[in-house]
Amino acid sequence: MRVDDAQLLGAVSNLRRDTGLPVGFAGIAGPSPRMKLTAFLGNRGTALDGLSVRAGLGLGGKALALTRPVVANGYHSATTISHDYDEPVRDEGIHSVVAIPVVVRRRVRAVLYGGLRDEAVLSDRTITAALHAARDLEQTMAVEDEIEKRLAQARPLAEHQEDAAPRERLREVYGELRALAGQVADNTLRARLDEVCENLTGAATAAVRLAPRELDTVALVALGLTNAEIADRLGLTTETVKSYLRDAMRKLDANSRLQAVTYARRLGLLP
Repeated sequence: MRVDDAQLLGAVSNLRRDTGLPVGFAGIAGPSPRMKLTAFLGNRGTALDGLSVRAGLGLGGKALALTRPVVANGYHSATTISHDYDEPVRDEGIHSVVAIPVVVRRRVRAVLYGGLRDEAVLSDRTITAALHAARDLEQTMAVEDEIEKRLAQARPLAEHQEDAAPRERLREVYGELRALAGQVADNTLRARLDEVCENLTGAATAAVRLAPRELDTVALVALGLTNAEIADRLGLTTETVKSYLRDAMRKLDANSRLQAVTYARRLGLLP
């Protein structure tokens, strides 16, 4: 999945918030050895807007080529980078800057930058905070990639679920989707994923409605996972999983874990 402008701007916002740096910007990396700077916060003008950065050139280009963070304290006198983009950087009044690649599945998807305008140097603490902003975006994109992969698997299976083998595989993929949904912090993405799962099962018309976490839990019970394993997949405590399962069993009027799965399938809440 390609990083979009809204995600990129959100990551830049997080970087500025967590580091306190006055200016942040980012570029989307394409399949060619270039990226285009598209997201800006705290900028004074448009000197960097739309700039095409080639891999290996400048600070961001070096980060793109090496797939690792690069720092330049005193950008304009730095000897570790080329100076192909000095003019727009100077126009923006940036003195020190860090560039951090966002790497998902061994490919750079974007580069985040954070900069200082005064002559101070970037501290280790500031650089670490900037790294965390990039890692958060990486994690989100990795989950989205996995969701897209599972959805691609689920669609053809849903068309042939009257056959035993595709139906069983659909159930596995559905459980995996519910587990991934439990890792999604983005409310918009979570809502879209819930809607897709409903389309796979017909849950939107079911007489009983389970909360998203309850449905996540029952779907993973259907895969044979223990409460501890479900907690690990969803990033919850075992006690919290037990609570979701109890609530789901009560709503389904089920007396056991297996009965909850059976009733959920009869109601179309699970495939």
